Amino acid sequence: MHPHPPTLLELQRAIGQGLLHGVDGDMSAFVAEDGLAPQARLGIYRNTAIGTLVTALRLSYPAIHALVGPEFFEGAARLFMEDSPPRSAWLDRFGETFPEFLAGLPQAASLAYLPDTARLERAVNTVLHAPDAMSLDLARLAQLEEAKRGEVCFTPHPAARLLQSDFPIDVIWRAVLSGDDGAMGTIELNAGPVWLLIHRTPSGVEVDRLSAWQWRFAAALFAGRPLHAALDETRSPETHAWLATLLASDCFTAISLSGRPFD
Repeated sequence: MHPHPPTLLELQRAIGQGLLHGVDGDMSAFVAEDGLAPQARLGIYRNTAIGTLVTALRLSYPAIHALVGPEFFEGAARLFMEDSPPRSAWLDRFGETFPEFLAGLPQAASLAYLPDTARLERAVNTVLHAPDAMSLDLARLAQLEEAKRGEVCFTPHPAARLLQSDFPIDVIWRAVLSGDDGAMGTIELNAGPVWLLIHRTPSGVEVDRLSAWQWRFAAALFAGRPLHAALDETRSPETHAWLATLLASDCFTAISLSGRPFD
């Protein structure tokens, strides 16, 4: 005799648990055999679901996949699915916390650069798929009285990101994706920190290495700090030229005056 039929929500939750964790519970009682055992039928769906998620994660993190190899990557991906199952059908969003997961994975502890390399891949993927936005109208900035320009706060473009790492993750990322074993062999992991600007251009996604002061200045603006504060914290004669480069690179979409909308 069949148990009391579950509600649709209960059935969906049970199927989700079964697909990701291999726990069928009472689901098999509501699966028609039709020549194939319910457990085997559910197993087909489970393998398909897991394979799809592993593929989605591999497409988002191709350099990580290449660095650790298919077997290690699939094992890590399966553990990640159990820890952070997908929350929506939009698989581009799946894997957002994979870098943090790798940072806490004991099996990856010897690869200290791995989480930051994954963060770079996530940033590149985010920038690549970020929505289009109108670039900042520089004429509006020029219209401001000189006394008020220091109060300007910038809204960063959704297709621009900043990232800092203690490892040369940009070199690692490029060498791995290009299959350049020679370049990989010359990488010095202890060469010092790197500061990166990841942004989208008409020709694709660019990953530019910055100096420390350039990165700190850009980070202050990306965080919404007023221009005068960012300038006060940056003691370089090239700061205004760097600001001009950021503006010309379409890193911002709008301005406000110390948090107040600028009309």
